[in-house]
Amino acid sequence: MYLISKIEDTVRIPPSRFEEPLNDVAVELLNESYVGTVDKKLGLMVTVKEIEDIGVGNVIMGDGAAYHDVVFTALSFKPELHEIIEGEVIEITEFGAFVRMGPMDGLVHVSQVTDDYINYDGKRGALLGKESKKSLEEGDKVRARIVALSLKGKSSKETKIGLTMRQPGLGKFEWIEEEKKKGKKKTVKKTTKQGKK
Repeated sequence: MYLISKIEDTVRIPPSRFEEPLNDVAVELLNESYVGTVDKKLGLMVTVKEIEDIGVGNVIMGDGAAYHDVVFTALSFKPELHEIIEGEVIEITEFGAFVRMGPMDGLVHVSQVTDDYINYDGKRGALLGKESKKSLEEGDKVRARIVALSLKGKSSKETKIGLTMRQPGLGKFEWIEEEKKKGKKKTVKKTTKQGKK
Protein backbone atom coordinates (compact mmCIF):
# COMPACT_ATOMS: atom_id res chain seq x y z
CA MET A 1 0.00 0.00 0.00
CA TYR A 2 1.28 3.47 -0.83
CA LEU A 3 1.27 6.09 1.92
CA ILE A 4 1.88 9.82 1.99
CA SER A 5 3.44 10.88 5.27
CA LYS A 6 4.50 14.16 6.83
CA ILE A 7 8.06 14.02 8.17
CA GLU A 8 10.13 16.51 10.18
CA ASP A 9 13.92 16.52 9.84
CA THR A 10 16.92 18.79 9.43
CA VAL A 11 18.60 19.18 6.05
CA ARG A 12 22.23 20.29 5.61
CA ILE A 13 22.72 22.72 2.71
CA PRO A 14 26.42 22.98 1.72
CA PRO A 15 27.85 26.46 1.03
CA SER A 16 28.45 25.56 -2.64
CA ARG A 17 24.65 25.39 -3.12
CA PHE A 18 23.63 28.64 -1.34
CA GLU A 19 22.98 30.39 -4.70
CA GLU A 20 20.41 27.76 -5.82
CA PRO A 21 16.68 27.85 -4.91
CA LEU A 22 16.48 26.61 -1.30
CA ASN A 23 13.40 24.36 -1.72
CA ASP A 24 14.82 22.63 -4.82
CA VAL A 25 18.14 21.91 -3.11
CA ALA A 26 16.39 20.69 0.06
CA VAL A 27 14.13 18.28 -1.92
CA GLU A 28 17.13 16.93 -3.85
CA LEU A 29 19.22 16.37 -0.69
CA LEU A 30 16.30 14.79 1.19
CA ASN A 31 15.67 12.43 -1.75
CA GLU A 32 19.36 11.42 -1.68
CA SER A 33 19.16 10.52 2.00
CA TYR A 34 15.64 9.00 2.16
CA VAL A 35 14.82 7.26 -1.15
CA GLY A 36 15.44 3.51 -0.98
CA THR A 37 15.61 3.38 2.81
CA VAL A 38 13.21 1.27 4.86
CA ASP A 39 11.45 2.48 7.97
CA LYS A 40 9.51 -0.05 10.05
CA LYS A 41 6.50 2.30 10.40
CA LEU A 42 6.54 3.94 6.95
CA GLY A 43 7.93 1.17 4.74
CA LEU A 44 10.18 1.80 1.73
CA MET A 45 10.68 5.48 0.96
CA VAL A 46 9.87 6.11 -2.70
CA THR A 47 10.20 9.89 -3.05
CA VAL A 48 10.12 13.19 -1.19
CA LYS A 49 7.13 14.98 -2.70
CA GLU A 50 7.35 18.54 -1.45
CA ILE A 51 8.61 20.79 1.32
CA GLU A 52 5.74 22.16 3.42
CA ASP A 53 7.83 24.31 5.72
CA ILE A 54 11.50 25.22 5.84
CA GLY A 55 13.03 27.08 8.77
CA VAL A 56 15.77 29.67 8.91
CA GLY A 57 19.20 28.07 8.46
CA ASN A 58 21.63 27.74 11.34
CA VAL A 59 25.36 27.72 10.69
CA ILE A 60 27.51 25.52 12.90
CA MET A 61 30.99 26.79 13.64
CA GLY A 62 33.68 24.93 11.71
CA ASP A 63 31.19 23.52 9.14
CA GLY A 64 30.02 26.46 7.03
CA ALA A 65 26.84 24.66 5.88
CA ALA A 66 23.34 25.87 6.76
CA TYR A 67 21.10 23.50 8.72
CA HIS A 68 17.38 24.00 8.09
CA ASP A 69 14.54 22.35 10.00
CA VAL A 70 12.06 21.08 7.40
CA VAL A 71 8.60 19.58 7.29
CA PHE A 72 8.01 17.62 4.09
CA THR A 73 5.67 15.04 2.58
CA ALA A 74 7.05 11.75 1.33
CA LEU A 75 5.59 8.83 -0.61
CA SER A 76 6.36 5.37 0.74
CA PHE A 77 5.36 1.80 -0.04
CA LYS A 78 4.38 -0.25 3.01
CA PRO A 79 3.25 -3.82 2.44
CA GLU A 80 0.82 -5.14 5.05
CA LEU A 81 0.41 -8.70 6.30
CA HIS A 82 -2.57 -10.40 4.53
CA GLU A 83 -2.73 -7.63 1.90
CA ILE A 84 -3.60 -8.81 -1.61
CA ILE A 85 -1.13 -7.52 -4.18
CA GLU A 86 -0.80 -7.70 -7.94
CA GLY A 87 2.58 -7.93 -9.59
CA GLU A 88 4.79 -9.40 -12.28
CA VAL A 89 6.95 -12.50 -12.03
CA ILE A 90 10.53 -11.27 -12.49
CA GLU A 91 12.46 -14.49 -11.79
CA ILE A 92 11.78 -18.22 -11.56
CA THR A 93 14.02 -20.48 -9.45
CA GLU A 94 13.87 -24.08 -8.22
CA PHE A 95 12.38 -22.89 -4.93
CA GLY A 96 9.81 -20.41 -6.23
CA ALA A 97 8.93 -17.25 -8.12
CA PHE A 98 9.98 -13.71 -7.31
CA VAL A 99 7.19 -11.20 -7.86
CA ARG A 100 7.72 -7.45 -8.29
CA MET A 101 4.98 -5.48 -6.53
CA GLY A 102 5.60 -1.81 -6.94
CA PRO A 103 9.09 -0.94 -5.69
CA MET A 104 9.58 -4.21 -3.74
CA ASP A 105 9.85 -7.93 -4.49
CA GLY A 106 8.27 -10.90 -2.74
CA LEU A 107 8.72 -14.67 -3.02
CA VAL A 108 6.06 -17.24 -3.81
CA HIS A 109 7.61 -20.49 -2.57
CA VAL A 110 6.89 -23.54 -4.80
CA SER A 111 4.66 -24.92 -2.04
CA GLN A 112 2.50 -21.77 -2.30
CA VAL A 113 2.06 -21.57 -6.10
CA THR A 114 -0.93 -23.98 -6.48
CA ASP A 115 -2.44 -26.98 -4.72
CA ASP A 116 -0.82 -29.13 -7.42
CA TYR A 117 2.69 -30.66 -7.19
CA ILE A 118 5.10 -28.23 -8.88
CA ASN A 119 8.11 -29.16 -11.04
CA TYR A 120 10.86 -26.74 -12.03
CA ASP A 121 11.73 -26.66 -15.75
CA GLY A 122 15.22 -25.12 -15.87
CA LYS A 123 15.43 -24.99 -19.67
CA ARG A 124 12.18 -23.10 -19.98
CA GLY A 125 12.59 -21.17 -16.72
CA ALA A 126 9.12 -22.16 -15.54
CA LEU A 127 7.25 -23.79 -12.70
CA LEU A 128 4.84 -26.47 -13.97
CA GLY A 129 1.86 -28.11 -12.26
CA LYS A 130 2.13 -31.91 -12.49
CA GLU A 131 -1.60 -32.66 -12.91
CA SER A 132 -3.11 -29.28 -13.80
CA LYS A 133 -0.40 -28.48 -16.39
CA LYS A 134 -0.48 -24.86 -15.18
CA SER A 135 2.74 -22.97 -15.88
CA LEU A 136 4.26 -19.92 -14.24
CA GLU A 137 6.98 -18.04 -16.11
CA GLU A 138 8.89 -14.78 -16.04
CA GLY A 139 6.67 -11.90 -17.18
CA ASP A 140 3.40 -13.48 -15.97
CA LYS A 141 1.02 -11.17 -14.10
CA VAL A 142 -0.20 -12.60 -10.79
CA ARG A 143 -2.35 -11.83 -7.77
CA ALA A 144 -1.04 -13.00 -4.39
CA ARG A 145 -1.54 -12.52 -0.65
CA ILE A 146 1.25 -11.45 1.72
CA VAL A 147 1.65 -14.20 4.35
CA ALA A 148 5.05 -13.33 5.84
CA LEU A 149 6.63 -9.93 6.27
CA SER A 150 9.94 -8.72 7.69
CA LEU A 151 10.85 -5.06 7.22
CA LYS A 152 14.14 -5.35 9.10
CA GLY A 153 17.25 -3.65 7.78
CA LYS A 154 17.82 -0.33 6.10
CA SER A 155 17.13 -1.18 2.45
CA SER A 156 14.60 -3.14 0.38
CA LYS A 157 17.25 -5.83 -0.28
CA GLU A 158 17.16 -6.75 3.42
CA THR A 159 13.36 -7.10 3.59
CA LYS A 160 11.61 -10.42 3.22
CA ILE A 161 8.08 -10.78 1.87
CA GLY A 162 6.47 -14.21 1.60
CA LEU A 163 3.49 -14.63 -0.76
CA THR A 164 0.87 -17.29 -1.44
CA MET A 165 -1.29 -17.95 -4.50
CA ARG A 166 -3.06 -21.04 -3.09
CA GLN A 167 -6.32 -19.34 -2.12
CA PRO A 168 -9.44 -18.69 -4.22
CA GLY A 169 -9.11 -15.62 -6.44
CA LEU A 170 -5.30 -15.73 -6.37
CA GLY A 171 -2.73 -16.92 -8.91
CA LYS A 172 -1.77 -16.13 -12.46
CA PHE A 173 -4.42 -13.89 -14.05
CA GLU A 174 -5.24 -16.55 -16.67
CA TRP A 175 -5.85 -19.14 -13.91
CA ILE A 176 -8.21 -16.76 -12.13
CA GLU A 177 -10.21 -16.19 -15.34
CA GLU A 178 -10.43 -19.97 -15.94
CA GLU A 179 -11.77 -20.48 -12.39
CA LYS A 180 -14.38 -17.74 -12.94
CA LYS A 181 -15.57 -19.44 -16.15
CA LYS A 182 -15.79 -22.82 -14.39
CA GLY A 183 -17.77 -21.20 -11.57
CA LYS A 184 -20.28 -19.69 -14.05
CA LYS A 185 -20.76 -23.04 -15.82
CA LYS A 186 -21.51 -24.78 -12.49
CA THR A 187 -24.04 -22.06 -11.60
CA VAL A 188 -25.79 -22.45 -14.97
CA LYS A 189 -25.99 -26.26 -14.57
CA LYS A 190 -27.48 -25.97 -11.04
CA THR A 191 -30.05 -23.41 -12.23
CA THR A 192 -31.05 -25.66 -15.16
CA LYS A 193 -31.49 -28.70 -12.90
CA GLN A 194 -33.64 -26.76 -10.43
CA GLY A 195 -35.77 -25.33 -13.27
CA LYS A 196 -36.71 -28.86 -14.53
CA LYS A 197 -38.15 -29.98 -11.19
